[in-house]
Amino acid sequence: MEKVPENGSEHILVCLSSSPSNRRVITAAVKMAEAFHATLTAIYIKPTNYDSLSEKDKERLQNNILFAEQNGASVTTITGNDIPNQIAEFAHISGITKIVIGRSGDKRQHFRSISPLTEQIILKAPDVDVYIIPDSAADLKHQKKTIHRTDLMRPSVKDTVITVLLLLASTMLGLAFTQFGFSESNIITVFILGVLIISATTVSPVYGVIGSLASVLLFNYFFIEPRLSFHTYRPEYAVTFAIMLISSLITGSLANRLKWNARQAALEAFRAKVLFDTNQLLQRAETSDDVIRITGQQVIILLDRDIAIYPLAKDQKLGRKIHFVASHSEGSPTHSDADGIDADEKNIAEWVYQNQKTAGFSTDQFSGSNTLYHAISMNGYCYGVLGIYLEGKPLEALEHSVLISILGECALALENLRNASEKEQAAIIAHNEQTRANLLRSISHDIRTPLTSISGNASTLLSLDKQLDDETRKQIFSDIYDDSEWLIDLVENLLSISRIDNGRMQLHLSAENVNDVIEEALKHLDRNAVQHPISIRFSNDFLLVKIDARLITQVLINLVNNAVKNTPAGTEICVASCSEKNYAVISVCDSGPGIPDDVKPHIFEMFYTGQNKIADGRRGLGLGLALCKSIVEAHGGTISLTDNVPSGCRFTFTLPKEEVNVNEYANHPGSGR
Repeated sequence: MEKVPENGSEHILVCLSSSPSNRRVITAAVKMAEAFHATLTAIYIKPTNYDSLSEKDKERLQNNILFAEQNGASVTTITGNDIPNQIAEFAHISGITKIVIGRSGDKRQHFRSISPLTEQIILKAPDVDVYIIPDSAADLKHQKKTIHRTDLMRPSVKDTVITVLLLLASTMLGLAFTQFGFSESNIITVFILGVLIISATTVSPVYGVIGSLASVLLFNYFFIEPRLSFHTYRPEYAVTFAIMLISSLITGSLANRLKWNARQAALEAFRAKVLFDTNQLLQRAETSDDVIRITGQQVIILLDRDIAIYPLAKDQKLGRKIHFVASHSEGSPTHSDADGIDADEKNIAEWVYQNQKTAGFSTDQFSGSNTLYHAISMNGYCYGVLGIYLEGKPLEALEHSVLISILGECALALENLRNASEKEQAAIIAHNEQTRANLLRSISHDIRTPLTSISGNASTLLSLDKQLDDETRKQIFSDIYDDSEWLIDLVENLLSISRIDNGRMQLHLSAENVNDVIEEALKHLDRNAVQHPISIRFSNDFLLVKIDARLITQVLINLVNNAVKNTPAGTEICVASCSEKNYAVISVCDSGPGIPDDVKPHIFEMFYTGQNKIADGRRGLGLGLALCKSIVEAHGGTISLTDNVPSGCRFTFTLPKEEVNVNEYANHPGSGR
């Protein structure tokens, strides 16, 4: 009994074809992958004569590819004619452990015949297990019919005209050479050149053969004695005709093969470039809308068909369709948000989103639709649905393979953006949690002192009121008042800074005189401000700023109170204003001990108090200066800290100036005039 390997150790490869039995081969590979818990890959070797396949075979092949995708297979397309070697090489490179392939009833006729495909794969990949799924009688009948079908394409008027004109031109040029006495070898070269041009310019290889035969007949008729007849007096011309025919056939065959290879190389290079450009563009995309737009444009460049994309909305449902219109003339493809799809088509897109499988045109689900829908998904998460308007023309195998790669790149880019967004949200949540923890820790530690003082003083008044003298009672009342004022300021700062950070605070802007705002702020300082001489240095200029006067007043109060709390009694505090270009500059200077250089970068951070010896005071939570910074920046200004020579600190903030007519200001209600 064969041992089932561990998950992920097996990699199964199933070979795709246009055979009716290929679906049974795919089904067997899917069941095997489920049994072994293996990765499933499907491969299609696209032959160089792919265009000569019938439309029925192409449609059957496309259905087989879609069937493999719907069952979880990753589809790869390789162009070439050496199928056994290419399958074996792909198996070695990709780490394939098992190959599942169908086998017809064809047998080797004699010892020189080419071995069947299955035998060649077994010989070229001896280290890989090959599982052969036999065909049914109906499949054998189809294969025999396919084997005997010629690869000749239908003749076209254009190719017929080209062939006739080139043969005529070769004959006329040969007749001209005859007039100049050129040898017959030169005329033969002219006809061979004509055959080469015919093979290179016509689509069907049939015209190369026709040109070869016609060249021999024309050479015999016009240039061999007796002329204007198909007889000849010299039997050695039979050898000449044979060599000429063989040379023409070989030349035409080589020209056709080179033309085909060149066309295939150009197509593959174009599709590879589309895929490469898609990767580069998506790497630079910054939003999901950019990713959807780039993907739509690149798919149109690849397929030249109209498409529709239903991106995933914020409510985890399909959003409104974005319609990308292929530009069949010069210019870039365009897109529109107009809904041009009926309800049935929207239902198909919803089904594809829910099941993350292909549906629509020529699939098992909603096959009557004229649109093919693919899920843009990765790792079980669907980011949207892409619909392709096929108009009855299925995609080629290579086109479909590149399309799947583009959708994979799109899903990867959207997943990267999603991961980045989730990481950013997680960082914000972690920061908020840290901030909340700091706040609770600071409040629990620093509020305890004033609350204990208020409670103790109140208890003293209640129990010893009659024993206390007036001076002691007055001091207790003063302490209770100071502690309650500190708590009120703390709550106001907390509420203000939370509103600004959450974007809920609305600025009530009006034109104000800077000097009036400073004077108003100095009326509401801490009661300990009387211990410091406070000087004011107003600018000679008439400074008008458009501000919320209440908030800027709070900034000045916080800055001056900060200087009062952190400088020795008796030291001077100076408030000054001046004008610099388009800004009013306001500064608050003190003559205290100053702030160490290692603390300055953190002085405006929330909850930073410098070990409670600077910033907002001995019992501060580090909110005052953070609040000042938020208010000033909300007004479009800046705030900074520098040293005040010879000692102390200088807090400076700027506010944009407002140009207002003097007469208008004179009538302003808040001007005081």
